[in-house]
Amino acid sequence: MTDKTILPTPTPLSIAVLMGGTSSERSVSLSSGRAVMEALKQAGHHVHAIDAGPDITATIEALKACKPDAVFNALHGPGGEDGAIQGVLEWLGLPYTHSGILASAIAMNKASTRMALQAAGLPVAEGCLITPDELKERAPLPAPYVLKPVAEGSSVGVHILHEDDAAKRHAIAGSWTFGPQILAERFIPGRELTVAVLGDEALAVTEILTPESGGFYDFAAKYQANGSRHVIPAPLPADITDQALTLARRAHQALGCRGASRTDYRYDGDKGELVILEVNTQPGMTATSLLPEQAAARGVSYPLLCHWLVMDALGRAEPLSLHPVPQPEPADGP
Repeated sequence: MTDKTILPTPTPLSIAVLMGGTSSERSVSLSSGRAVMEALKQAGHHVHAIDAGPDITATIEALKACKPDAVFNALHGPGGEDGAIQGVLEWLGLPYTHSGILASAIAMNKASTRMALQAAGLPVAEGCLITPDELKERAPLPAPYVLKPVAEGSSVGVHILHEDDAAKRHAIAGSWTFGPQILAERFIPGRELTVAVLGDEALAVTEILTPESGGFYDFAAKYQANGSRHVIPAPLPADITDQALTLARRAHQALGCRGASRTDYRYDGDKGELVILEVNTQPGMTATSLLPEQAAARGVSYPLLCHWLVMDALGRAEPLSLHPVPQPEPADGP
């Protein structure tokens, strides 16, 4: 699909791109925002950059001043994808990309996400909520297990304990700065997979490979150059590919997502077990991000992706002419 098809309407739009924010993912959001701005300019739109800093009044005044037709939300982390800025935009009466208040709030809270996915009959790892003091006293689950913040993104604050190490538990609990609760989940060995959903279409399955065998897809692996390698389509048994695509679409619907989302998995090939880790309502839009890669694999250019998300926010998006889902190399085993 060529970029000349990306402007079905004759009049360019005025679009405000919200970026930056105050979360631990500020630098990632700025990268996403800059990339989105350039893509929307290529699509022929008028673009206004708004750095959403700690003063929400300043952000509101900037939005009022530029009077956009729509807002592209390129924020990540608390404040940007938890329903907060969505509420502000609703109050201002401004159409915005990605999910609304409720879906954003549920997806940002991993405990709420687990409950919503379980209620929809979707697979999640066994887990529980604990306090830092409880973590000091005892292991929350049989090892190996994962400890993660309830409401952070990009794997910020995640720890994997492969054995019950009391000293390590004490150290993690003593330095915990991500709220009063910790989510503990059973560690799923195997492979990192992810599926993006655009509209109601699951795009493809990507496998994420980190440099070290058994490496963890942490913040550095996600955003540093050469931090990870993305294999698209993932070489999987056909039934697992189909299952991953179906589960991502069902998760998108169960949480009430809009526009785009991305569902992350662990796949234990030895057991044939595919488990949902989380659902992202504000997938990254940097040069190394997974959603743009999967869209490109389906024939959707990056400018078209950004343009489509804006038109979706306005309720004027036309169905995309997607290439067939890429077929992975045959894989019989894990």
